[in-house]
Amino acid sequence: MRFEKLENWLAWQETFHPRSIDLGLSRVCSVYRRLAARQRKPLTITVAGTNGKGSCIAFLSSILRAAGYNVGAYTSPHILCYNERIQINGKPVEDEEICAAFDRVDNARCEVSLTYFEFGTLAALDLFSAHRVDIQLLEVGLGGRLDAVNIVDADAMLVTCIEIDHVDWLGESREVIGLEKAGVFRTGIGAVVGEAEPPRSILHYAEQNQVPLSCFGEDFSFQKKGLVWNWSGGEDLLADLPFPALQGEHQLQNASSVLETLRMVRSKCPVSIEAVRKGLETVSLAGRFQHLPGHPSVLLDVAHNPHAAGSLANYLKGYFPGRRIVAVFSLMQDKDIAGVVANVQSLISHWIFAPLLNPRCVGEAEIIKVFSELGIDSLTTGLTSSEAAFDEAARRAFEGDLIVVFGSFFLVAEFLKNENRFRTDGSVFAEMSG
Repeated sequence: MRFEKLENWLAWQETFHPRSIDLGLSRVCSVYRRLAARQRKPLTITVAGTNGKGSCIAFLSSILRAAGYNVGAYTSPHILCYNERIQINGKPVEDEEICAAFDRVDNARCEVSLTYFEFGTLAALDLFSAHRVDIQLLEVGLGGRLDAVNIVDADAMLVTCIEIDHVDWLGESREVIGLEKAGVFRTGIGAVVGEAEPPRSILHYAEQNQVPLSCFGEDFSFQKKGLVWNWSGGEDLLADLPFPALQGEHQLQNASSVLETLRMVRSKCPVSIEAVRKGLETVSLAGRFQHLPGHPSVLLDVAHNPHAAGSLANYLKGYFPGRRIVAVFSLMQDKDIAGVVANVQSLISHWIFAPLLNPRCVGEAEIIKVFSELGIDSLTTGLTSSEAAFDEAARRAFEGDLIVVFGSFFLVAEFLKNENRFRTDGSVFAEMSG
């Protein structure tokens, strides 16, 4: 084995391939063919889209596990540890098993060079086969057509919403990006589209390639009814469902798309209404409207594009009306920073920029420029670390306030890594603000 420890494997993979992102399937396909010679392919559901992919995978996994299936889930990025990316029955795979899978991939690749994401994708598929899972859930990392996940022909595909993101790789319009996402479709295999007005490029691609589509608002929908909600798809009706444990109005749309996806594969993996109810009630996902009670309380969210920031704004209006909010914020430099900030700026009393030890993180000068152009003067900069930003939030927030830590996955991860420091005697930031 090349390395004994997971951190050494990951460090090597980060620098092994000359490009950190290298979209295309020829290299990874050649390795997969050699690796898959001894494998069985479980029933596969692939999830693509801009926002909501992680939530949909979480819903699918929770419901299918409640139905008694053995479920593998491959997602990215992780928040606290790499193992989060490869889960079997809701539990991250241990270091030793991932290292062994990396070794098998390494032996199968011969002289082929692979990216960090391609190594992880192949290792996940290998582990799901070794564990003989019934169903594997695969989240597309970037785009769809050329993403490593797309080496597997899925039994059902779900595309969530399409928004402007990763423009350097996917294009600058919803139509162009939508076409990339539609690349996960397969002729004759049903696909779900989780938004009411998808890009026409998706509809055209499906028509040209004879892909049966089911679209939100047209083929399936939901209706809120007091403390419960109803889902309808085709001739089916699921009534009086519990609201999902994942918070936010948009999660009903995600859950609806998941139920339609399960309807498409019910001949191969039937799911009872009891499993649906249990799955909705027990689903969990870190960093998505994750509320940590305290004095003040903290809300964590990985909203890193304008659409996600809009969902965050709606959630804050609905669940924390009139609350004074202090935001700790950071993004990668390739994001639409102005678009993200503008969608929540009316709700934030004070902003704190958190620098991250990541070369892709936006710099302080750019943040100052964006905030100046938006007319925001309640901004603290000049801090040396994310920990210093959290300390600053503690100084500026009062007992009844809400601290919102949002933006980059890396920022949310930094808070969660240090959560115990900020939660003493039941109060968030008690050590510093006390």
